[in-house]
Amino acid sequence: MTDRDLRSVQQARDLAVRAREAQASLATFSQEQVDAIVAAMAAAARPQAERLARLAHEETGYGNVADKTRKNLFACEDVAAFIAPMKTVGVLREDRERRVLEIAEPMGPVAAVIPSTNPTSTAIYKALVSIKARDACVLSPHPSAEKCILETHALLLEAARRAGLPEHALSCMTDVTLEGTQELMKHRGIAVILATGGIGLVRAAYSSGKPAYGVGPGNVPVYVDRSADVAQAARDVVAGKTFDFGTLCSSEQAVVCDQPIADAMLAALQQGGAHLLSDADAAKVAATVVQPNLLPNPKIVGKPATHIASLAGVTVPEGTKVLLARLSGVGRDHPLSIEKLSPVLAFYVVSGLDEGIERCRQLLRFGGTGHTCGIHAKDEAAVRRFGEAQPAFRVVVNTQTSMGATGYATALSPSMSLGCGAWAGNATSDNVTPLHLLHLKRVVWGLPREERQALYGRPPAPASVVPPPVCVPAGTPGTPATTPEPDEAVDFVAEDDVRQALRRGRTLRLLERAIVTPAARDAAAGHRVLLRLDGEPWA
Repeated sequence: MTDRDLRSVQQARDLAVRAREAQASLATFSQEQVDAIVAAMAAAARPQAERLARLAHEETGYGNVADKTRKNLFACEDVAAFIAPMKTVGVLREDRERRVLEIAEPMGPVAAVIPSTNPTSTAIYKALVSIKARDACVLSPHPSAEKCILETHALLLEAARRAGLPEHALSCMTDVTLEGTQELMKHRGIAVILATGGIGLVRAAYSSGKPAYGVGPGNVPVYVDRSADVAQAARDVVAGKTFDFGTLCSSEQAVVCDQPIADAMLAALQQGGAHLLSDADAAKVAATVVQPNLLPNPKIVGKPATHIASLAGVTVPEGTKVLLARLSGVGRDHPLSIEKLSPVLAFYVVSGLDEGIERCRQLLRFGGTGHTCGIHAKDEAAVRRFGEAQPAFRVVVNTQTSMGATGYATALSPSMSLGCGAWAGNATSDNVTPLHLLHLKRVVWGLPREERQALYGRPPAPASVVPPPVCVPAGTPGTPATTPEPDEAVDFVAEDDVRQALRRGRTLRLLERAIVTPAARDAAAGHRVLLRLDGEPWA
């Protein structure tokens, strides 16, 4: 087959079918088997983090090796450590009071679409979370990052096979085209899509007819309140904005600064390596960075500030880390108010918290709804007001948003896939973990109406496995023959009466002419639950 598109489509079909076949075996694995495979993959990736980062940088031209290495280590260390104790097999939770068992069931094969901006780290992350959920996984690389993703897959696959992963449970497309990726997402062998990439690809995932986890753009604003530690805020903003030269969708895109500390913040940013552009130079940079369709120019994505300035014909000091442009508005007339995926930063001045809240809301609605925003403030009340008002599902406080949103600098779930919720057309607002890639099967027992109503409004048991109640017949060797606290005397016993008594550790004292239904007799068999009035076992 000489047509690359046709080869890609056929390969997608083949890999999806094989993944479905492998799924039948993987779904039977124990927690210990799954954990051993995930640990082996993470351990194999760890010493290769820098090599994979270098391959990604050389192939795509995006970012820098040092920060891509940190992202790879984040995936194979932080994500791996977070999911290691996570239970994903068998009974995840038992609520004895409500009589509910929750049992993990894998969703099935995952179509894992990998972007060019964070290729190797995302491949590691998606392979780990998929296999942890007992889902087979087919990686679909971005065409411009195909080689480094294939190398990452080969490394993970070798380790996983040695640890016992079934054949074809982790695969990767080698003939990559848009048509092939779309065929993979639509194929009946695929159960769920984990999509990271541009708006068009994410929309294609959601229109495939399959459950899908996508992300939205992250036009991240950061408000610096008058109560902030200005020096620390400036350090965080520069660190976040320059991390891998702005390729993360959670990196800072605009600083919205409270007027009383605006001059101090500007000075601190400049001291940290930001260059404040004149209006004329800002216009040149905007024309270079932003295309007429209001998307970033691919030539500037993930490039250093000095390179972007050179492309724009703007002279900046040696060592400049960030290009800083004053803006007065948001929208088409202010092109640098978009997500820029590079170390180019907008700067706004506002009068007080209310104006800051509104400006950040405008920026989020202009291409970042549901994603992330940030605030630097010591005033706890200001933080709470700001957080409640923003249309973003991650509000990062007093640290960089870039890696704070991923869980690297915060206690959020470590993840390379950040959901933006229904506001952005996403299936979740969470940082995606293995728990998003499995279903919960619930086994439930009947409860009388009055018992159900008594539970309304009460919080469920903690989300952990609760040992089931142990009902031991009296006189069992090695166990004390204790008599539970007696209940009131009754003259009629049904099956549900017996089950309630067992759950509560109570007994039923039977009047002389008490009626016991056959089902109640069966339920009571082997348990010291039915007693005569004198305390002796009822027969």
